[in-house]
Amino acid sequence: MAKRIIISGGGTGGHIFPAIAIANALKKLDPATEILFVGATGRMEMEKVPAAGYKILGLNIQGIQRGSIFKNLMFPVKLFNSVNKSLKILKEFKPHAVVGVGGYASGPLLYAAGLKGIPYLIQEQNSYAGITNKWLGKKAKKICVAFDGMEQFFPAERIIKTGNPVRKESVAIAGKHMQALELFNLSPHKKTVLVLGGSLGARTLNTAIQAGLEKFIAADVQVIWQTGKIYYKGIIEQLGENHHSNIKIKEFLNRMDLAYAAADVIISRAGAGTIAELCVIKKPVILVPSPNVAEEAKTSASWLCPMPMKLSQKKLPK
Repeated sequence: MAKRIIISGGGTGGHIFPAIAIANALKKLDPATEILFVGATGRMEMEKVPAAGYKILGLNIQGIQRGSIFKNLMFPVKLFNSVNKSLKILKEFKPHAVVGVGGYASGPLLYAAGLKGIPYLIQEQNSYAGITNKWLGKKAKKICVAFDGMEQFFPAERIIKTGNPVRKESVAIAGKHMQALELFNLSPHKKTVLVLGGSLGARTLNTAIQAGLEKFIAADVQVIWQTGKIYYKGIIEQLGENHHSNIKIKEFLNRMDLAYAAADVIISRAGAGTIAELCVIKKPVILVPSPNVAEEAKTSASWLCPMPMKLSQKKLPK
């Protein structure tokens, strides 16, 4: 009898792409496995998951907006409705297990699974667990982690150190350098810097890169610059799509393997999923942790980067 698995979560590439990697691994173990994704309506998982070949259903849920009471007024209603819809999804799909990868939709779905006695596990990517995962971890069958010391957040007997899942297609860069240069229209005689601010983008990182563009151009260095969805339009309006032949401005990179293959040096936000991929490809990297992501990315970066090598974001151009 084929197993039925629900994978829930999303919001950013840092949650979505590890989830897809898990789904791919499950299908490789048993091609008959039925997989259903549950995400948040209007978020990028509703596009990226079907593109990867999987069905997804959406919950009308959002996170708590810090510092905005007005925007949070509807949160209790949306949470209640999302739990109810999750219960209906579970009743119809009848999963054998549920996997939560973090993100807005993960909480209601895993809570509903707990109510119905369906076993669920949490894939905690970061070295610092958020409030929702700590709460859900009390009833989780297993918690899969990437870092030591996670017993401070979860029951020690349920923790499994698995590392963070990565998409094989994203880190398979061997022998692809010339193909990558052709895709991005880059010269093989120049050095290339890859800038990654995450799927949504990073304001401070984008500002710093924009302030330093002329230095890159003067040094005849090529730049593949992923601005992220939020900032792409504004940057293009300011600079133009063809600002300089050395500068390749992209909203999103669909071929991360070729972006990695083209790069000599990478400048990146310090998301746990990105760090996992960077460890696999083994290229020089400058990590710039976000000051806006609680403690997750910053503590993940601290695990990887010794103190003397850390770069304070305060030193970046404003």
